[in-house]
Amino acid sequence: MHKITSRQRQRAAKTKYTKRRVSTTARNVGSELLPIREFVMTENISTAMNAGQTNGSRLRLLATLLVLLILQLPLAGMLAPGLTVTAQIERETIFWACTVLLVGYILLFERRGLSSIGLYWPNWKSLLFGFAGAIVMMAGIAFIYLVIFPEFGWSDQSQTAEAENFPFGLLFVVVVRAAVFEEIFYRGFAIERLTEITGLRWLAGLISVIAFTYAHLDYWGWAHLLVAGFGGLVLTGMYLWRRDLASNMIAHFLTDAVGFLLEAV
Repeated sequence: MHKITSRQRQRAAKTKYTKRRVSTTARNVGSELLPIREFVMTENISTAMNAGQTNGSRLRLLATLLVLLILQLPLAGMLAPGLTVTAQIERETIFWACTVLLVGYILLFERRGLSSIGLYWPNWKSLLFGFAGAIVMMAGIAFIYLVIFPEFGWSDQSQTAEAENFPFGLLFVVVVRAAVFEEIFYRGFAIERLTEITGLRWLAGLISVIAFTYAHLDYWGWAHLLVAGFGGLVLTGMYLWRRDLASNMIAHFLTDAVGFLLEAV
């Protein structure tokens, strides 16, 4: 039987030690590379997520600007021109459809609640500030009609004079719709989304006032823009101050109700 010399045993032990050391080194290298691989994978995932979020933000930005542009167009007047009762009913249908679509856009596309446009259940403060805002607007509008218009020899030749001949029920719908749609669009949606885009709340409010005033040109006439502009300033100031869209709706409704409904009774 072949005997294993001491030198052979030393070689075998040395070989076994070398293999063990290589294996240990490989394990150590692998354990050191593992965090690097995990870091690289995490960075790749983070980069992909950031790219997705950027694309999503751009899509929402473009969609918001498109909604603002479309709803600013005089769609109701273009699609249903004329001063007849039938034409006004068609215009109101278009306005209410736009209101439903805008609310649906906020809830379904943006996946936000109506609180994102300052709309909450009204409380006693909403009623109080709504009444106060209406008093301020009615006082200012009375001053415009009784002092400024006569001073400059202006007259109100707007189409709203023809609207006084509409049935009371239709006028009531017009007043409610104006308070609901215009406050949701020009105050809640426009101011909040333009603030997100520009980062400047005062600029968003200024754009809202200009857009709101200009929207009344087609139906109200040039002289009446002063009235619409004053009302827009008060309503925008109310929203920027309290961010309570229900309060704005109350003020808007009461002001229009005094101007239209009381004369029709």
